Formats: sequence, structure tokens, C-alpha cells
Amino acid sequence: MEENCCIKIKNLSKSYKNQRILKDVSFDVKCGEIFGLLGPSGAGKTTLIRLIMGMEKSNGGEIILLNEKVPNKNVIESIGYTAQADALYTDLSAEENMKFYCRLYKIPKKERKDRIEECLSIVNLNNHKKKIVSNFSGGMKRRLSLAISLIHNPKVLILDEPTVGLDPLLRKQIWRELYRLKDNGVTIVITTHVMDEAAYCDRLALIRNGKCISVGKTQEIIKENECNTLEEVFLKLGDDSYED
Repeated sequence: MEENCCIKIKNLSKSYKNQRILKDVSFDVKCGEIFGLLGPSGAGKTTLIRLIMGMEKSNGGEIILLNEKVPNKNVIESIGYTAQADALYTDLSAEENMKFYCRLYKIPKKERKDRIEECLSIVNLNNHKKKIVSNFSGGMKRRLSLAISLIHNPKVLILDEPTVGLDPLLRKQIWRELYRLKDNGVTIVITTHVMDEAAYCDRLALIRNGKCISVGKTQEIIKENECNTLEEVFLKLGDDSYED
């Protein structure tokens, strides 16, 4: 794998029965960058994330993550992951959920308290750590899921629509922390269908109808396609020959 390449995806395809979800998707993610997967709902972004995680197998192509071919159990502990659906124990408190994942990731007992405090602070939930999660709002559950994905200091952070349901102020705070993680060497892959969030990413892969229609920096993509906005790029390059 090329130097400074954290994730390499080459000619990746995925089908369910006779339904094509992804077709010949290829791009690289550099180490220490925030890479966005931008596309409308149903474009195939979540399927792509699940393949990168090794949660599903592709029908063709390959994924190399941290110099290991995926799926591979050797890289799982190096990844932090927040899915669209929150994987939380709602009858436990936020702190108890965090403690459970500390044990799951085999974090030493002497480090757990500080790690929990640090991660809850990132998402502004310290004052709610004793509250039962069933009493959390949807936005609070999203924030707790993000805190959990950070608990083991992952090298790669994969976030599937992490800011859905968050107010603008908190979304800004989350992005500020993502930049801090990036500065500390964490590679971040984030999916979104919100065009405004694209500007926060170092580079993007535009996903439409299961295809990667463009890869690069936001302004470069817009300029290369002689457009004024990313919306115009999607309209210009979009291929509606099949739906996923």
C-alpha cells in the first residue's frame, strides 16, 4: 500500500440478491485526514462503511486498512465506530455503558475513569453520566455513541451520520473535537448527506446510486466539473441507470 495511505478501496462491488448496491468503487484515504463520504440517503454509504469495517463481505474488489486486507480481526481494535443506530444499553446509565465498553476493549482499570471522563467531556455529557440512557433524547444518545467510539483511542474513526439530530452549536463542537483528533493523528471517515458538512472534510468521495462519481477536495471537485456547488456536481455527474 502507498505511503501515507490508511485505507485503500479498489473496484469494490456489493449486491444483495439481484440488487446492486455498490459498483466498482475505488478511492484512497490518507492517514490523518478527515475523509467524507457524501451522498443522498440510499446512495450506498452505509453499506460501504459496513464493508470497510469487515461487517459484510463484498462481491468483488478489495479493501486494505492499516496494511491489512479486510475483513481481518487484527484491525478491529484499531477502529472506533459509530453506526446510524445507537448500540446502547438503555436500562443502564451513560457511565455504566462506558464502563462496559472499557471492559470490552480491555482498557486497564486504572485508566478507565479518566478515559470515561475525557470522552464524555468531548460530547458534553459529563453532567449526565449517572442518568439512565432510556431518559436520554435522541441527540444525547448520538453523543454517547460517539463517546463510546473514542474510548479505546482508535487509530481510525468511522462515523456513519454522526451529527444527525444534533443542534448547530453541538454539531460545531463535535467537529471541533474531530479536528483535534485529526491533529493527534487519528484518521476519520465520516458519512453525511448534508452538503454543508462537506466543507469540514479534507477530501470527499461523492457517492450516488452505488457509484463513486468524484474524489478530491471540495473546491477542486467543483472547479474540475465547471460547477458552482456540490449539488450541481451531483446533477452533472449523476448516473440514474439503476437505483440501489
